[in-house]
Amino acid sequence: MRVLFMGTSEFAIPALMQLISHNFDIIGVVTQPDRPSGRGKKLNPPPIKKYALESNIHVLQPDKVRKPKFISKLKQLAPDVIVVAAFGQILPQTVLDIPPCGVINIHPSLLPKYRGAAPIQWTLINGEVETGVSLMLLDAGEDTGDIICMEHIPIKLDDTLETLDKKLADIGAKLLVDVLHNLKNGHPPPATPQAHELATHAPRLSKNIGHIKWNESAETIHNLIRGTAGWPGAYTYFNDGILLKLIHAQPHDEKSVKIDNIEMKQPGTLGITSDRQMFVKTGEGVIQLLKVQPATKKVMAANDFVNGYQLKTGDCFSNS
Repeated sequence: MRVLFMGTSEFAIPALMQLISHNFDIIGVVTQPDRPSGRGKKLNPPPIKKYALESNIHVLQPDKVRKPKFISKLKQLAPDVIVVAAFGQILPQTVLDIPPCGVINIHPSLLPKYRGAAPIQWTLINGEVETGVSLMLLDAGEDTGDIICMEHIPIKLDDTLETLDKKLADIGAKLLVDVLHNLKNGHPPPATPQAHELATHAPRLSKNIGHIKWNESAETIHNLIRGTAGWPGAYTYFNDGILLKLIHAQPHDEKSVKIDNIEMKQPGTLGITSDRQMFVKTGEGVIQLLKVQPATKKVMAANDFVNGYQLKTGDCFSNS
């Protein structure tokens, strides 16, 4: 069976790795073009490209998959099935019609919940306690195709975007291998239509979504920190405008935190313990900051931040 793989981010690597280890005939990897990143704006390849080249797999990097010249190239490759994992472009019907066994997509949510570009992020931001992976047959809509199979997992309190991404990528890779082993030549796998009336959406995150509003609850703020980890990141301001990224935190009930009168303070007020632990008053509860990153500095433990900037109880983060 001739398998064409489409993917871009780290999420796609476990699936390609499993296909290689199970000796599937991978005829190529399609990924996004190299993009400039970092201060020097140096061109960097997508993570899946690096892995594919190390595995001696041919890589294709079209600017747009819907261009006729590239579609003609895909037809020449004659894949039996196309596998998609975090690719980043919506495939037109002309591509979906090429493989006789269909286009199988690995989507990290329990469809029809969280259709869109950022399902893991919104799952965490919204405080869900369960998520999973759906394998579906792609159609021309955005994550609206029929479901082939699905696996549920619980979300732990200490899960972040990075940890959950890795868990779901591994699960999706194993499900994919099972589905491909059971494919019959020339026929897509059996699949069930989604309950479209239950659909929710997970649009791409904007850069400013991570701006902390301290009048929200400690749990809400904690979920935002988890769901925006990596990019765009959760942040606040201190000392008249210095940006501070919040890397790792833990919510608490106010009664469990022994800081005099913190429950009487306005949201955003700091409470510093005798051993230099840092807590912040929120609209409901208190959140403990464990790791932070001041602008232009490296990630540091909260107590090092407290000592370095000489923070004390009663100081306040900006609420705007």
